[in-house]
Amino acid sequence: MQTRRITYQHTIEYEVINTSNLFHPQNWALLSVGKIEDARRFVVVDSNVEKHYSAAIRAYFAHHHVEAKVFTFSGGEENKTADHFLSIVRELDSFPIHRRDEPIIAIGGGVLTDVVGFVASSYRRGVPHIKVPTTLMGYVDASIGIKTGINFNENKNRLGSFHAPQTVLLDKSFLKTLPRRHILNGVCEIIKLAIIKDADLFQLLETHGAKSVEAHFQDEQGGIILDRAIAGMLDELQPNLFEEDLARNVDFGHTFSYGLETRHAAHLFHGEAVLLDILLSTLIARARKLLSNEETNRILQLTDALGMTLNASLLDLGLLWASLTERTYHRNGLQRVPMPDGIGGCVFLNDIKACEIETAVKTLKDWITIKHEII
Repeated sequence: MQTRRITYQHTIEYEVINTSNLFHPQNWALLSVGKIEDARRFVVVDSNVEKHYSAAIRAYFAHHHVEAKVFTFSGGEENKTADHFLSIVRELDSFPIHRRDEPIIAIGGGVLTDVVGFVASSYRRGVPHIKVPTTLMGYVDASIGIKTGINFNENKNRLGSFHAPQTVLLDKSFLKTLPRRHILNGVCEIIKLAIIKDADLFQLLETHGAKSVEAHFQDEQGGIILDRAIAGMLDELQPNLFEEDLARNVDFGHTFSYGLETRHAAHLFHGEAVLLDILLSTLIARARKLLSNEETNRILQLTDALGMTLNASLLDLGLLWASLTERTYHRNGLQRVPMPDGIGGCVFLNDIKACEIETAVKTLKDWITIKHEII
C-alpha cells in the first residue's frame, strides 16, 4: 500500500473596521477591497435597511461608476432557509462577478450576513465577501466571526461553513433606527461576554448600560461598551476560528437556548433565548457554589435594570434537556457547558443533571414573578 500525505496551510486574515457615514461618496470603505475600475458588485440588503438607505446605496455606487445589483432580502430567522439561500444564488448567477476581485457585499442583520456568507462560501466554491452589520446582534456577534449557515430540517444552522469575509465594516449609526427590542436583543450577547470573561465590562453595563440602551449606543460610554465587547469576542474567536477546541467560552448562553429558539422561533429572538439560558446557567452555577449570592443577584438585577423582558412560560424541562442532549452531539459527546466561575471567569461542566435544570427553572420563574433578591 502506498500512502501520500497532503499538507497545506491557508492563512485566514480579515479586518474589522470602525467607520462612519458609510455611504458618503468620500468614504471608500465599501470599495477598499477588490477592483474598482470597470467593476461590479452584488449587494444584498436587508429589507428594513433598504427602506432607509436605498437611495444612498445606489447613489454611492453610481458616484464611483461601479455597476451594482442590489438584491433585497427580508431578515428574520424564518427566512434563514435553503429556499432563500437559493434565491440569492439565482440572482447572483444572473449577475456574474469576477471570482476573486468583486466581493459580494452583505448589508443587514445577523441572519442576512450568515446566509450571504454561506452563499459566498458555496458559489464557485468560494468568492470573497464584505459584511456590514446593521443590527446590534450582528455588530457584536454574528458578523465578526467566520461562521456562516442556514437552518435545515427544523434545526438551527444545520448547514453552513467557515468562510472568512475580506472585511467587516462597523458603522454604529445604523443602530439609531433599530426598535428597542432589537437593541436589547444584541445587549444579551454583551451580557454573555461580560459574565463569562470580563468583569470590567459587566461593571460598565451596571453603571452605563441603561443610558446607552436609551441612546442606542450613540453615546460615548455606549461606544466604549461596544468596542470592549467586540475586542473580547475577537480575543475568544481568533485562536479558535474553526472550533477545533469545542470548549468555547462564547458558547455560554448557547446550550439551552438552542431548543428554546428552535421551538419558539416565531416570537423569540436569538438574544432573548440566550438570556434565558444565561440566567438558568447562572442559577445552576450558584447551586454549585461557582457564584456567590451577591454575584447572582448582580446578574439578575442587571437584566432588570436594562429592561429585559423574560417569558418564563417557555421554560419546559423536557425541551431544555433535549437541547442539552443535542448540544452534546454538537460538542462531540461531552456537554462542555460554559459556566461562570465568579463574574468574569469560566469553567466547563460535563455532568449537569435534569434535576439541576428543574431547580433552576423553578427559581427563575419565582424571581421573574416577584423580583426579590436570591438569598
